[in-house]
Amino acid sequence: MDDTGNLKVVFHDFPGEAQGFELIARFCYNKGRTENTPPNLVLLNCAAQFKEMESDGPRPSSFWTWSELLVALKECQDLLSTSNSSVILDKVLDCVIGRLTSAIVASPYTSSSENSSFQCSCETRSSCSIRSNFSQISRWIEDLRFLNIDLIDKVIKMMISQHFDHATISRFLFFYQRSRFLSATLNEKCKIAEVIINLLSLLERSSLSCKLLFDLFRLASSLKISKHCKSILENLIASQLDQATIDFLLVPSPQRKGYMYDVNLVLRLVKAFCNKESFCLSPARLRKVATLVDSYLVEVAADPQLNPSKFSALVMLLPDSARESHDRLFLAIDIYLEVHGGLREAEYMRICSALNYAKLSTDALRHLARNSKFP
Repeated sequence: MDDTGNLKVVFHDFPGEAQGFELIARFCYNKGRTENTPPNLVLLNCAAQFKEMESDGPRPSSFWTWSELLVALKECQDLLSTSNSSVILDKVLDCVIGRLTSAIVASPYTSSSENSSFQCSCETRSSCSIRSNFSQISRWIEDLRFLNIDLIDKVIKMMISQHFDHATISRFLFFYQRSRFLSATLNEKCKIAEVIINLLSLLERSSLSCKLLFDLFRLASSLKISKHCKSILENLIASQLDQATIDFLLVPSPQRKGYMYDVNLVLRLVKAFCNKESFCLSPARLRKVATLVDSYLVEVAADPQLNPSKFSALVMLLPDSARESHDRLFLAIDIYLEVHGGLREAEYMRICSALNYAKLSTDALRHLARNSKFP
């Protein structure tokens, strides 16, 4: 009640404020006659939900264009909290996912800048398959990047439940992460990284890019993401380790570590690869990882700060059957012994015991015969 004695009702946080209240009043007391635009429809439903009205409001139309669906989705994002259930948000998301899975994402974007600050790159488009190449699907990928990370989580999980192409989802998630990181705060980057890592873990491993996973790892390493998420990301990388190149593995060591590269990371990745793939690990994949590890050994062997226990752990990491030739392993051990003189007998013998002389080439054996560093 105000100072004049009149009863006064105040709605705090009413969706759309005065515009939303006027719109629902017109809808209720004007026999539902309102302009049925996507923003109005979303606002009416949000206002009805706020007022706990039992009757259903108007719903998205199957005749809406792709651009109108995007406008409705943007309106939902602005008006609703994704932590709360919302019928209108679910309906709009159903329409968006349905349109993508049916590959009907064409029609011009008609909303003007006066009506909405949201602008998307929806030019006239031809229908395209969701399983087509990246250039064909890049337009809808760009259109959805305005979504906040909570809505991305909902959208991707809906896509997965409807058997959307996992390779396409993977491309979108990496694109979204790169584009949103450009303007995100440190806390926002942490949340985006964690959500994306969890979403990537739901996808088929063959749909993931090893290079992009390593790129994400480098970014995540500079953020304070949870240990759980970091472990998930490492396991994802490990599952694709046979697709990696030596450049991917040359990750600088963490601060306060004396050695040049993050040897512990490589130890964890290779162990995870062997453990997770042990039942379905083909000899060809194992040989690829062995070749990768040997190249890594040659790179790190010259680091004077790399202690013997770490190097011996690397050389003993894979079974003898993983290598058809031990020439590169011999080269790495030779370099390490050259740089690290004065090793204890036990350390020296442990490192050298990894070498199988029967798998050395004639040239390597000739070099070994003249090499006083080996027993």
